[in-house]
Amino acid sequence: MTTTSTSGIRRAAPAAARLSSAAGWSAITIAALHIAVFVPQAPWSEWFDGALRTADADPESLSLFWALPGGIAVPGALMGLLMVRLGRQGQRVGLGYAAVLIAWPACCIWLIGPSGFIALLVPGGLLIAAAVVDRRSPETAAR
Repeated sequence: MTTTSTSGIRRAAPAAARLSSAAGWSAITIAALHIAVFVPQAPWSEWFDGALRTADADPESLSLFWALPGGIAVPGALMGLLMVRLGRQGQRVGLGYAAVLIAWPACCIWLIGPSGFIALLVPGGLLIAAAVVDRRSPETAAR
């Protein structure tokens, strides 16, 4: 088993790490709410009977599939857990995550109008705030 030293890990300003954790918790909350809204509507018995693998699936069933198990909620929750972990380790999440969490919902909102996608702007904004705080912090500027 190989171990590595944590001395090579760049520490963020404490406020930036807290903002990264807050972004993670907001992403987890959004994913949980998304699942809670769509789980009762899902035709689970049809899906387990194989309707999605045949031509028998109706368009509503397909759209619910892509909103739940085929959607972004589970990967979004996992990404949120990663953000929380990094924040607890005193790190912040890179701006690439923030860019995706701003650009992707913005495109979706442009396509379908105001919807739950607006909520994803919250973790994206928190990650941008974490980057700004980290860059302005005297603790990290000296490094």
